[in-house]
Amino acid sequence: MPKVVQKLDDFVNLIDPDQNQIFNMSNEEAEKLIATGDPDEVRKIEGNFAIVTKRNQQVYMARSIGRPLRYFMAKQVAGPLLIVADRIDDIYEYLKKLDLHHQFRPDYTRMVPAHYVTRLDVVGCPDPNPDHKRFFTPVKNTLNSDLNVIGEAYVGAMTKECEKWLDSIPKDEPIGVLFSGGIDSGSVFLSLYDLLLKRGESPSRLKAFTLSINNGPDAQQAFEFLDKLGLSMFLEVMEGELSDLDYKETIRTIEDYKQRDVEAATMALTI
Repeated sequence: MPKVVQKLDDFVNLIDPDQNQIFNMSNEEAEKLIATGDPDEVRKIEGNFAIVTKRNQQVYMARSIGRPLRYFMAKQVAGPLLIVADRIDDIYEYLKKLDLHHQFRPDYTRMVPAHYVTRLDVVGCPDPNPDHKRFFTPVKNTLNSDLNVIGEAYVGAMTKECEKWLDSIPKDEPIGVLFSGGIDSGSVFLSLYDLLLKRGESPSRLKAFTLSINNGPDAQQAFEFLDKLGLSMFLEVMEGELSDLDYKETIRTIEDYKQRDVEAATMALTI
């Protein structure tokens, strides 16, 4: 399905709104909150999203950590052109259509920081001066050192998000968890398993996928985690050889996202 392109004289939005997973409002309602530029309003949006909207000469952008959001300012005879997309190559391909690709350099693109409302004034080029206001501001060090209390808060918050996500998908939709057998992926898998049982839905739709390269340790760790709980039948091991991996294709796929963004996006894909 082709992307819906929002085009104005000085602004092009290549973000596909269908890729957003917003649990408590429509995409249009979320856009209106982001257009206020008020971080307290944007904080009301629940889910995984990357949204861009324009008011007069101001463009407002916001994203959760699971979705990238990039922009590039090009020069036109009529003035600046701001292009927003989730990938660098999408920006480049669009510039080729306008015969402006000679202006492009990948390192001239910018990533909107996760959990900030970013405002750009489309009034000049080549270097926009963004304004950032953080909308996700959790308070640190609010819990004591009791690991049981910390664990309950951590897993409890994650489970609430899993439940919202389950509410948003069909009840017969297969569910795959990227599973290493560590505490993070293990918590996601067990929370989803528990939620499905409590909802009276079959957990058979749930699978734990583990990548095993050259018979590495991940598959064994994943098996031991699930086997101790009598749940090893949910494990699906994807076998591969080191020679199967193409680091150039990996770089092309993830572009130059920071390591923390890659890890967070991977966790977001699991839930």
